[in-house]
Amino acid sequence: MTANPTGNPTGFEPVFCTIVPPHIQDRITRASDSSIAAKARKSLERDSFERTHRRLTTVLGAPALAPPAEAAAQQKPHRTIYDTRHTTQLPGRKVRGEGDKPGKDATVNRAYAGLGATFELYLEKFSRYSIDGNGLPLNATVHYDQDYNNAFWNGEQMVFGDGDGEIFLDFTIPVDVIGHELTHGVTQYTANLTYFGQPGALNESVSDVFGSLIKQYTLGQTAAEADWLIGAGLLAPRVTGVALRSMKAPGTAYDDDVLGKDPQPADMAHFVKTGRDNGGVHINSGIPNHAFYILAESLGGHAWERAGQIWYDTLTGGELKPDCLFADFAKATLKAAKDRYQAGEEYQAVLKAWEQVGVPTA
Repeated sequence: MTANPTGNPTGFEPVFCTIVPPHIQDRITRASDSSIAAKARKSLERDSFERTHRRLTTVLGAPALAPPAEAAAQQKPHRTIYDTRHTTQLPGRKVRGEGDKPGKDATVNRAYAGLGATFELYLEKFSRYSIDGNGLPLNATVHYDQDYNNAFWNGEQMVFGDGDGEIFLDFTIPVDVIGHELTHGVTQYTANLTYFGQPGALNESVSDVFGSLIKQYTLGQTAAEADWLIGAGLLAPRVTGVALRSMKAPGTAYDDDVLGKDPQPADMAHFVKTGRDNGGVHINSGIPNHAFYILAESLGGHAWERAGQIWYDTLTGGELKPDCLFADFAKATLKAAKDRYQAGEEYQAVLKAWEQVGVPTA
């Protein structure tokens, strides 16, 4: 099972990745407030439609995109923001192109800035020229559908809902959400981790890691200063919670009468066996998430430097198979740490991080 040169996976089901996991959406459909439940059902139905579309574009082949010659020569981003005006016709009407001045629509401006922040981290800190490494133009659509409670990467572009205002706010608000979804594209073009079970949880975790790093880089935060939350600012005021996930303390992001309690485990002793959510990809991702947090905290400083570099080397180094398990990934991070830093502080910190979450490395 490998990735072909266009980044489309072969040998397993193509990936359609949303920031709000289906287990949360499903929980909301059972809310006592019929209006809230109806909006969640509509969002789930839309996700199902887009997932089918993703399969078709993978089979038929997504259009090949290249940056303009000037952007490529200077390794500059090429961003385009579209607006569906609350329809579902992608990509929608173009409302802002690369270099255009900010307009009055804050959602458009946030999407544009978030694409830029993601592009900048990958280029400046990991020498990666856009999502595919070859300057892939970054396209995003905002104001998707009515009360749509999600954001997603469909293999070609980003799409943002405005939220229903009751449970979720505008999905362009947290920059880590933007970075998370675009990183699914990076994974698509590199390790291409199968989106089920442990490899699927690793796929989600890698997106959380780099989504968090993009937020930290944007804010100039050290590992000690970061909140390590994914989606902070996304939950509406009525919700009892702070974010979708916590890398620092998995299982504590929310505890709400509508959303339920955050089910993420922090270690293998509490690994969740389930057939839902593609085998718990958004749930068990808490384990490798926590390992990365432990590593970054141990090394200190800016987490995108040593800790992030090890994870990036692991993702792009060719050691990972699409169906790799947590233990396989852990061993690959140790190899990446040793290759770059020898058997020093970084290697020992990686080893201890995986030991603390109960993932074997021997």
